[in-house]
Amino acid sequence: MRFSVLASGSTGNAIYVENDEHAFLVDVGFSGKKMEELFAKIDRSMKPLSGIFVTHEHIDHIKGVGIIARKYNIPIYANTKTWAAMDTAIGNIPTDLKFQFDMETTKQFGSMAIESFAVSHDAADPMFYVFHEGDRKLALITDTGYVSDRMKGYIRGADAYVFESNHDIGMLQMGPYPWNTKRRILSDVGHVSNEDAAVAMSEVVFEKPTQIYLSHLSKENNMQDLARLTVEQTLQSCGIIVGEYVQLHDTYAATPTKLVTV
Repeated sequence: MRFSVLASGSTGNAIYVENDEHAFLVDVGFSGKKMEELFAKIDRSMKPLSGIFVTHEHIDHIKGVGIIARKYNIPIYANTKTWAAMDTAIGNIPTDLKFQFDMETTKQFGSMAIESFAVSHDAADPMFYVFHEGDRKLALITDTGYVSDRMKGYIRGADAYVFESNHDIGMLQMGPYPWNTKRRILSDVGHVSNEDAAVAMSEVVFEKPTQIYLSHLSKENNMQDLARLTVEQTLQSCGIIVGEYVQLHDTYAATPTKLVTV
């Protein structure tokens, strides 16, 4: 498997995953034009895409879903409540492009299996995905207020993670957001902080080469250097030394990460 975090943050999110048989998008949080620019930067085209997997209906995850699906004739996969919640936002979708992907089920595409699992976020029925090929595993988990034991069971032992590290609690508490927004972010249906993300990572990472991409960073309440430092220090306090078998990587709000092999 190969993947790139095309962009990650409050302004838009999209992740590209491929193998030798299929190529997929997880979320399309940008306009069609912006998506084409992002794909060009990793030397890929959207024409061969086998599907779009939707995590939830928030606009930073679905802004371009309908546009891209119609233009390139790409199937869309989402669960029942997410389909209902995003229906008016993505426009008319031909029936032959609408597919059901139920919570906590697995779909097989050639040698690649995609597994869905529930997260805790203020959306209709939010879920994320784990990609499997042979003994290789890529886990995607953002937009969750906490990481439950059940979620950890799905993502444990992955070779690569795209893991939410949304905010620094101190920056959020002292920042300009209204109290209601702060309370929502800090809640169980909000977003995971740097420190809480790292604690969860420490409980799912195996002692083998593991790549972790810190994602969905808040522009107002976080910084890449701070997120990386907090996660590294927290992992170290849990007995995991970054640089030995765990590698941390940044993601960006409008620039893709390098296409890498899992």
